[in-house]
Amino acid sequence: MKYLEFDTPALSHANAYKSDFGLENHGLVHLDTIYWNLPTPALIEEAVFRGEGKLVNGGAFHAYTGKWTARAANDKYFVKEESTENKIDWGEYNRPMTTDKFAGLFARLQAYWQGEELFVQDLYAGAHPEYRLPVRVISDRAWSAHFVRNMLTVEKDLAKLKQFIPDFTIMVAPKFKLDPRIDGTLSETAIVINFAQRIAIIANSEYAGEIKKTIFTILNFLMPLQDVMSMHCSANVGKENDVALFFGLSGTGKTTLSADPRRRLIGDDEHGWSNDAVFNYEAGCYAKAIRLSAEAEPEIHACTYKFGTILENVIFDPASRQIDLDDERITENTRLSYPLSFIPNAVEEMIVYSQPKNIVFLTADAQGVMPPIARLDMNQAIYHFISGYTSKIAGTELGLGIEPEITFSACFGAPFMVHHPYYYAKILRQKAERSGAHIWLVNTGWVGGKFGVGKRISIRHTRNMLNAALEGKLDNIEFRKDKLFGFDIPLSCPEVPSDVFEPSNAWGDKKEYWKKYDALVSRYIENFKLYADQVPYEVQQACPKRHRDVI
Repeated sequence: MKYLEFDTPALSHANAYKSDFGLENHGLVHLDTIYWNLPTPALIEEAVFRGEGKLVNGGAFHAYTGKWTARAANDKYFVKEESTENKIDWGEYNRPMTTDKFAGLFARLQAYWQGEELFVQDLYAGAHPEYRLPVRVISDRAWSAHFVRNMLTVEKDLAKLKQFIPDFTIMVAPKFKLDPRIDGTLSETAIVINFAQRIAIIANSEYAGEIKKTIFTILNFLMPLQDVMSMHCSANVGKENDVALFFGLSGTGKTTLSADPRRRLIGDDEHGWSNDAVFNYEAGCYAKAIRLSAEAEPEIHACTYKFGTILENVIFDPASRQIDLDDERITENTRLSYPLSFIPNAVEEMIVYSQPKNIVFLTADAQGVMPPIARLDMNQAIYHFISGYTSKIAGTELGLGIEPEITFSACFGAPFMVHHPYYYAKILRQKAERSGAHIWLVNTGWVGGKFGVGKRISIRHTRNMLNAALEGKLDNIEFRKDKLFGFDIPLSCPEVPSDVFEPSNAWGDKKEYWKKYDALVSRYIENFKLYADQVPYEVQQACPKRHRDVI
């Protein structure tokens, strides 16, 4: 806006909430106006004024993110340096960058931002007072600041805000392009995390999810070092203070299933599990918007019409400003970001001082062969946690087509895990054994055939099964052993037809069912070879058996 030489709406109070720890401490100098810790209404006003987006019917802020409609999964890097190089599980998701390359990249970003207007938000990641991480997010977009203000905990004490010093700083530059020839990157986009300098750079991506997942990735490295289990899961709590955790990748139903009106929501995506509590890393939700309905998901659907919500890549009519949640012409991965307080039954403190009674692994099985629910023993649980089987749903990553892809994502969140998967699995085992939690595998995918042949499992049936599990109604019923995986499958459940619990019943050709089931087992076995040399013998023995070996 500096080129137009007139005042923006927040210019007169840009420094009203300024921290004494200025941007010069980050090497950012010769800047234009810095907008410090603006509240949400001011950020929305600035974003609309700057043409970053529009207000749509009901008051939500709407933004299009250009070509960045999902995470750039292949463009994340960690600076390889002495303090962390032996702690990071280097590989497909954790690519190294040299300190020299990072220094050159950072120097160019510092130059790129000279003379620019920046938005700063000083916030906390993590609701636990002993483990929260002070985070500073710097961006040249007002709506990016609005997004992080939705998603993290705001410091309301002005005296503390003035004294705020970040433990980690995230720099978001959506139009700053890298040069792969100079930077050694795979593309012009990069997410680079430097644990030694406590800096992360998000370059050349407008997609807000990159900010959220960068912070989560940072916590996934730091929290386990403090004996906190870091989890890609949603969490809720019942009337008896009974916490339930729901692990799963995007598209498996974490957000939908945890937003249960009969239970209170702790959070929908990212949590820490300490020895005294389960706590949300975030203060907001980032839910999928595509085909949301008021009937199936009333609490989330209502947020699409609230001031303070951000809608990403949702189609709307420019004249009426009416949104169309069913339109996928830009992406299947349409999103909405909103404060957790928008959910009527949310836990206001975002922390429950209790231990989980139930742990649920969610998988969207696109092959149509997995049972709708199964009970796991501890070794089976660790096996399935490390395997992280699901199907990638269209739109959650750049390059995915319409048909779901079989994937094994360790810890149900491999792209965000920095340590080796068994490092997290050991902590999970320790805490789950201490709490005595029941562990369940729940299939939210297809029945009666694979994607394109069968149909998606009824969300009503899934909810009824989950409610029965969480309320202890499955504790004393009869189970059967699955032939291939060996886990326990209930023979009945209140308000669910009994034939649902035998997946082959929905297939016209049972031979084809067993062929597909056996093929999936084969994929499980092959995938686990990646981890077998680092896990104990008893976990290796929990692997499934091929069909030919059990008939």
